[in-house]
Parts: sequence; structure tokens; C-alpha cells
Amino acid sequence: MAADQSPHPLSQAVQTSTPDTAPDTAPHTAPETVDVVIIGAGLSGIGAAVHLKATVPDCRYVILEGRDAIGGTWDLFRYPGIRSDSDMYTLGYAFRPWEDARAIADGPSILRYVRDTARAHDVERHIRFGHRVVAADWSTPDALWTLQTRRASDDAPVVVRARHVMLCAGYYRYDRAHVPDFPGRERFRGAFVVPQFWPEGLDHAGRRVVVIGSGATAVTIVPEMARTAAHVTMLQRSPTWMFARPDTDPLANGLRRILPSRLAYAATRWKNVTLGRYFYRRARSQPDRARAFLLDGIRKVLPPNADIADFTPRYDPWDQRICLVPNADLFTAIGQGRAEVVTDTIETFTETGIRLSSGRELAADIIVSATGLMLQPTGGVALSVDGHAVDVGQTFSYKGMMYSGLPNLVSVFGYTNASWTLKADLSCAWFARLIAHQRRRGLRQAMPVAPAGLEAEPYLDFTSGYVQRAMHLFPKQGKTAPWRLHQDWFRDRKALRREPIEDGTLLLSNPPPLVS
Repeated sequence: MAADQSPHPLSQAVQTSTPDTAPDTAPHTAPETVDVVIIGAGLSGIGAAVHLKATVPDCRYVILEGRDAIGGTWDLFRYPGIRSDSDMYTLGYAFRPWEDARAIADGPSILRYVRDTARAHDVERHIRFGHRVVAADWSTPDALWTLQTRRASDDAPVVVRARHVMLCAGYYRYDRAHVPDFPGRERFRGAFVVPQFWPEGLDHAGRRVVVIGSGATAVTIVPEMARTAAHVTMLQRSPTWMFARPDTDPLANGLRRILPSRLAYAATRWKNVTLGRYFYRRARSQPDRARAFLLDGIRKVLPPNADIADFTPRYDPWDQRICLVPNADLFTAIGQGRAEVVTDTIETFTETGIRLSSGRELAADIIVSATGLMLQPTGGVALSVDGHAVDVGQTFSYKGMMYSGLPNLVSVFGYTNASWTLKADLSCAWFARLIAHQRRRGLRQAMPVAPAGLEAEPYLDFTSGYVQRAMHLFPKQGKTAPWRLHQDWFRDRKALRREPIEDGTLLLSNPPPLVS
């Protein structure tokens, strides 16, 4: 840990030199070639740019962002109470301390943090907004990716060529959410809302609300809407594991008063990662004890008018992600009679609400369908090599970042059992190191090659419905490194920061150009 007590190398990465490219203020229509294209200007994409410039300072890169703003998820989601479900000491970047007193932050604060990072590290001028990447083809003779994009302003095609591509567009569709085909939905006369596309100006004060779902989104929305709604019902088919904790970290705030900001941040980060890893491993090895621990915590905050059965899942902890309940706000709303949890299934929507299979009717003015995301790999970009389409679902994941058979491309995907940015930071730093290594060796292509007969397993072992619906689209994983996703920051940190780039699996080469 002592090595991490010095300033992070990226803390000095703010650009003060003459720009290596002109500011991207005008539409780009002519084909061009850059060193790296980063797809997505959200949490991962901004972090990728900072890591890249710190390791390869003369690298020429652009960020292609399909929307018109920085922030990704944190700009898209506008539903009531939007917040992190991980502590910001681990969801924040390794190179930029989180200095707010709250460990669990609201969405606008996180968005401000991402945008401040982009501004501080001179990333903004490299972003081309309104450029949605639809396809990317690798040319082996040219050792280049050709990316086909559509410009939002006029739907014009724009072509960009790059030596390397970083997929930082997240893991779900921005343009569509998972909404079940609810029987009788067309009969409902009230407002039907999907959190991913929350309507601006929706007034729920004094209204009766039903929120369908029991995941992190529902657990966030219910107590927030219950502040002013007449009543809010969280309708779930089955319970989800929950864990209540304060939204502040007294130790972190105390350390910040006596230590330099970066040192206090690093210490808190290590503490939180270590505790999270310990609980996850104990939960997986001793699920009965984990169940007892979580249920004991729920009983301590459960009001008398609630039934523990509504908070006792059938599955083991970490078979699905555990929902954080900051300051026990959901349980407080239930205790005050402003909210309730109902476990049942939907028979049909009615004109005035929902009729359940039990025969009970839930009256509603607003129904919120918090029923999950639609996952997709590669940000929806169709990939091909030398004109031949690649089915990502038939590839293997290398170190949780690259795809077998696809050169010079990394896909940033965070942890499912910890904060997203922990893995994103490691992946982006490793890819920047790979690019620097290729430059030193004069090698233009780096491609993971899966051994023959590699036994395949699903990319994720979560039982959540939104995960299971999409796993056929994602790469496979193997049983051993480097094809195994360990979901372990300590193991990944060692593998991605200390182990050599040339590991016998990643094939580095210099394909000859075509001879005319």
C-alpha cells in the first residue's frame, strides 16, 4: 500500500502544452486517421482519455459521443432521487479524489464530478458530440479500424480511421429499456413512465404511484417520490437483497481533516475495496451466514407495519447485485405509511391501476416500470475484421477487456460486485500501456488468440433477469486466466499493472501491407 501513498501519476496529467489537435468545434465530414478513438463520453470515456494522455502524451485521439453532452448514464437518467449505488471513493477515479462529504452521491453531483474531470484534464476539446458509431471494421493490411458513424445534426455519414479503439459506451442501450408486455396496459388512463426516459416536469405531488420492480432503480425512486406523493407502492414479483447504510463515511471525512486529500482518498478507497471484497467472498463461500447477516440488518430498520417476508429473497446474496438503501430511507417511508412493498404478480392493468393475481387492486395515477435495462455489448457497434462480421457472443473475453480475434480494441466493463470505475481505471491504464508498448516495439497489431478447445462459460454468472436475457450477446469466459473474469480488484490490479504485456496469449505482430 505504501507505493500508492504517493500522488497518483495521473494527478499530474492536466494538459498545459500546445494542443496537438485543433479544437473539435465544427462538424467533421472528411475521413481522417487518429491514434485512438474512444467511443462514449461518460464516466469511462473521460477516464480513458486521461489515462491515455498520461501514458502516451503525444497520442492523437478523439472521443465520439452519440448524445450532445458529457456524462453518459449520469446525464441520461433524470428520475427522482437518481444516485450512486456504490460509494464514491471507489466509483470515483483513482486519479481524482472525491471530496464531497457524502459517500453515496446524487446524480447531479456525480455528473459535475465527471465534467470537472474532463475540464481539468483538457478532454473537452477532443469530444465530438452527436456522432453515433454504428460499425467498425479492422483492416489487417492497413492495421487500422475504419469507423462508420452517423452525425445527429443531419444524419450524415462520417468516417474516422483509428489505430486503436476503446469502447466506453457502457453495457446497456441508451435508446431502449426493458418493458414487459403488461396485459391491459393500453387501458390505463394515468401516466405510464419508464425511468430511463423520465418525462420532464412530471408532477407526482399528491398522486398515487405504483413502481413495478425491486432493483436499485425502484429502491431509489420509491422513497424519493414518497416525500410528496399521496402514496407509493413498490410492486415486486419477488424480493431483492438490501443493505441499509448511512450516505456518509465518518472515517473518510475524518481522514480528510488530518491528511492530504489524495492520501485520505487513497486510504478510504483501499479500506472500502478491502471490506467489499471480504464480504463478497464470505457471501459466496458461506451463503447461509450472509443471508442471516443481511436479514439481521433489515430487521433492525424494518418498521412494525412491514413484513420481513417482503425482504427475504429466494436466491443467495450476490447471485444478484445487493441493493443499497442509503440512510434506510425506503424503510423510513414505509414506517411513516407513505410507501409500502407488495409481493405479487400482475393479472392486468385497469383504467385506474393494476389488478394483481391475488385479486387485490392497486389504485394509481402514475405507474413506473422500473423493470430493467436492455444490455448490449460494444455499445451497439457492429464489429468486423477484413470485411467479415464478428459475432461477439462467440468470442472469448481476454482479461475482461478484449475479445479474442479482435485486434487493437478494448471494451471497458466494470465489476458487478463492486464499483464500475475500479475495473474501468485498470482497463484504461492497461490499454494505454499496451499502446505505448506497441509503439516502442514498432508492432501495429495486438490480438488475443484463444486456444483451441477452450471451455466456455457465461460472461457473467448473475441470475438477474436483465442479465440472463442478454448473455448470449456477450463474449464467453474460460475457467482460467487470462480468460477468466475474477471480479476481484486485487487480482486484476496485479495482473494489469504488474504482469508483462506480452504474456504468450496476446499476439503482437506487424502484418505486412497489401502489395498492389
